[in-house]
Amino acid sequence: MAERVWFPSTIGPRLAGLVDLPDGPVRGWGVFSHGFTLGKDSPAASRICKQLASEGVGMLRFDNLGLGDSEGDWGDGSFSHKVADTVQAARFMSDSGRTVRLLVGHSFGGATVIAAARQVESVRAVASIGAPYEPAHVARNYDALVDRIVAEGEAPFLIGGKALTLRRHFIEDVQAVDLHEEIRSLGRALLVMHSPTDNTVGIANASEIFRAARHPRSFVSLEGADHLLTAGTQAKRAARIISAWADPYLSEV
Repeated sequence: MAERVWFPSTIGPRLAGLVDLPDGPVRGWGVFSHGFTLGKDSPAASRICKQLASEGVGMLRFDNLGLGDSEGDWGDGSFSHKVADTVQAARFMSDSGRTVRLLVGHSFGGATVIAAARQVESVRAVASIGAPYEPAHVARNYDALVDRIVAEGEAPFLIGGKALTLRRHFIEDVQAVDLHEEIRSLGRALLVMHSPTDNTVGIANASEIFRAARHPRSFVSLEGADHLLTAGTQAKRAARIISAWADPYLSEV
């Protein structure tokens, strides 16, 4: 069962979310951050959050600015906005009596939750799935547009069937991110999950993230999975692993 929610983004427009609710006893609450332009209803987001909910971990997944059911213009956002809105989502949950202990992120969202974790005091555990070590890795999606965007300030951007606008401030923002420092000073348990056959974000990214992290840290290889976890069994497997790993960090103590 899922509860539809809305909460304000950090720049004003409302963001649309779904809280996947446990059917039985609640072990804890978390927030999920989706990939670059994927949305809350992408297979990875939906399947992982539903599986976690079935195991007692209620999860909020939401559409970032201008995606899915959320208001606003995607082009007004950036990596920093995505991080700030993930923090906003966790605070929204906590304000409703659902204290967030766990952040989970897929792909670009994996980098997001690492960068957001220290800003949410209640968070005790972070899980990244197929995350890039450098968020600027997404530039491979728009390399051909960079010169035009730098010169003109923006350009139309078609990705995954979505017609979006990519602006100069996004490129500048993502290039300025130092995820190494965020990982090194995370101060939370970190689970790094990655497929060795990921052709979108290579496995070397997981190695860099893991090397930069301090204990408690864990790594799980998602054998046989593609980057988007399109096989339903892979997303559910990832969720079951997260559920077991996060158990010590979900309690109120």
